[in-house]
Amino acid sequence: MSHYQALLSRLSDVASLREAAAVLGYDQQTAMPPGGVQGRARQLALLSRLSHETFTAEETGRLLEAAAAEVGTEGDEDAPRMVRVAREDYAQATKLPTEYVAAFAQATSLGYQTWVRARQAKDFAMFAPTLKRLVELARQGADYLGYDEHPYDALLGQYERGMTTRQVAAIFEAHRPALVELISAIQAAPQVDDSPLRQHFPIEAQKRFATEVVQAMGFDFQRGAQAVAVHPFCTSFGVNDVRITTRFDENFLSPALFGMIHEAGHGMYEQGSAQELDGTLLAGGTSLGVHESQSRLWENMIGRSESFWRWAYPKLQAAFPDQLEDVSLDAFYQAINKVQPSFIRVEADEATYNLHIILRFELEQALLTGDLTVDDLPQAWNDKFSAYFGMTPPDDALGVLQDVHWSSGLMGYFPTYALGNLLAAQYLAQARRAMPSLMDDVAQGQFGGLLGWLRENIHRHGRKFTSAELTQRICGEGINPAPYVAYLQTKYCAIYGL
Repeated sequence: MSHYQALLSRLSDVASLREAAAVLGYDQQTAMPPGGVQGRARQLALLSRLSHETFTAEETGRLLEAAAAEVGTEGDEDAPRMVRVAREDYAQATKLPTEYVAAFAQATSLGYQTWVRARQAKDFAMFAPTLKRLVELARQGADYLGYDEHPYDALLGQYERGMTTRQVAAIFEAHRPALVELISAIQAAPQVDDSPLRQHFPIEAQKRFATEVVQAMGFDFQRGAQAVAVHPFCTSFGVNDVRITTRFDENFLSPALFGMIHEAGHGMYEQGSAQELDGTLLAGGTSLGVHESQSRLWENMIGRSESFWRWAYPKLQAAFPDQLEDVSLDAFYQAINKVQPSFIRVEADEATYNLHIILRFELEQALLTGDLTVDDLPQAWNDKFSAYFGMTPPDDALGVLQDVHWSSGLMGYFPTYALGNLLAAQYLAQARRAMPSLMDDVAQGQFGGLLGWLRENIHRHGRKFTSAELTQRICGEGINPAPYVAYLQTKYCAIYGL
């Protein structure tokens, strides 16, 4: 066996251990009884420790260097890219002590169940001790990983390779004024009526329709499945086993429908990695910003487009005749695109969504540096929310407890949601240049052209290229807020007659 093949075998073991942990994490959020939390925390801690020890062992380092000498690290072929990415991951992983990795896995497993109970009770105080521990672990992780300017850089880099806090702040500042101006203009215009969406929609019928939609878009149910969770998410146990989840509201159509499209966007990215990358460190999305670009592209730029509903609306009316038979396509299109500040991020409209992310980005930095304490977080959240959206959350479930991420230790993750919106606009613009009839095809229910373009230019590469490298290859430039701002202005000026 060559050194490279020996390396692949070892990395396959690491991938399998991580996938096994993902199975247990998925089960915890979709099926595990509450009484199983202590055992699940123990199991996840063990798998995390084993995968970390296997990956960071001296043998892995020896194989990496031998494989690098054998196949090189330059060029775009799979082998040199595999070695290059594995070396980068190895350099980061070896900075983290095994005891820390196991403790982190156990704390986040316990943290999830505590968050669920606190959210149900609308009581942040129930979650505060757990969050203090998780913030402490986040600070330790940043110190272990190292950083040049800000501890947040170390955490952000786990999700968006090579990006810094300073860069994210500059990107946010570059488009926030345009968002605020657009939102202000919309609020001054006659408002859109979204009451057609706020009727009784039986859950089983919602599920059938949403499943039909994401299957038509290209989510492969032979290699994927759907379940219900408190907070929607997508996870992968390999290229050929991808799970998506959603939550349903029988009195509001939007959350489950667009939530399932969103998660299917993530899922199609995972399913789109080249088969030869399955079980390797190159499988899956290159960054969470690029991952989010796929979910937001399908959810909003396709799923909330007028073209899409020319095809889908007759089917929706057939599924819910009593609710929608007398609602015109134009009225429905306006309803699903209503701009109105909302408490829940995952249900926010496109114009206000990035403000939700900027709020969290600022709070996370303050928590990490100690400028904000966990005990003061609910009030800080409400103050910022009031300043950004002009309203104050009535309880913790609609405020500081609404997101699962902190309970899962995912600090540094939130900026990637906003970056994904920006990248989605850039990528879709390129796809439309390559396929001028793309939106006409969407209006006919033909999504294969778009999915094929995404497969060829983004999905199949997995982690071979960083987000910056991939975006440069596709767009000829780095991340740029201008196309997203232009997209929002064009869309909402038409809807609101601005």
